[in-house]
Amino acid sequence: MSKIILVSPEDIIYHVKISCQIPNLLEAIAIRKIIADTADKEGIHIELEELQQAADSLRLANKLIKAEDTWAWLEKHYLSLDNFEEIAQTNLLSAKLAHHLFADKVEPFFYAHQLDYTGAVTYEVILDDEDLALEIFYALQEGEISFHQIARQYIENPELRRAGGYQGMRKRSDLRPEIASAIFSAHPPQILKPIITPQGAHIIMVEEIIQPELTEQIRVNIMGELFTNWLKQQVNTLEIVAKLPENKDSPSSSEILSEAS
Repeated sequence: MSKIILVSPEDIIYHVKISCQIPNLLEAIAIRKIIADTADKEGIHIELEELQQAADSLRLANKLIKAEDTWAWLEKHYLSLDNFEEIAQTNLLSAKLAHHLFADKVEPFFYAHQLDYTGAVTYEVILDDEDLALEIFYALQEGEISFHQIARQYIENPELRRAGGYQGMRKRSDLRPEIASAIFSAHPPQILKPIITPQGAHIIMVEEIIQPELTEQIRVNIMGELFTNWLKQQVNTLEIVAKLPENKDSPSSSEILSEAS
């Protein structure tokens, strides 16, 4: 027979406090209020059909396929159906407000930051010996050896070795500055002279530079980034005052404080 531990609201608040989670919690509450207040001022409303779609998306995101899955999830998180509807409504309101405020700012932002969205398809081998890396680089230049051959010889990771050192498509933000600078200045297909970093000597083959395209996913990401930054700015203008129960020191706290002093 399993034991039961009773946890009171005071226990929960106390745990949140001593876990140092209060600042993050207050910020999240402030953000929810900012979204609700701003949406109201901007005249943003939610239709019943929209709310139903948002609820369906919430179920899908949490893999709540069957009714019993939903009930189990609600029970686990101590939520009611009204709470579930409120979560769906908050998510939808946030998305609609983000679109209202920033939909027309996405394209200007994208074209002003095109370099950040440019991608490069590369292959890479990292060596510990700089002189060996330079020797291999010249051998590659002369066609005496292929990149696939050096990958098979010098890469330890089995999957990466089998892929010939293939790194996929990477953006500038995924790379160290000195590597990004060399890669995005290349004229593919091109093998770069070894680049030295704390990791070692990087021999990189740049197969292709992919020019950015404003896809729907990038559009959503940019809008989300602009909205998040806006919310942070709004929070920074606020003084958040929380009404919490008075601190209750543990029995040994006075001793700890006296020792610390």
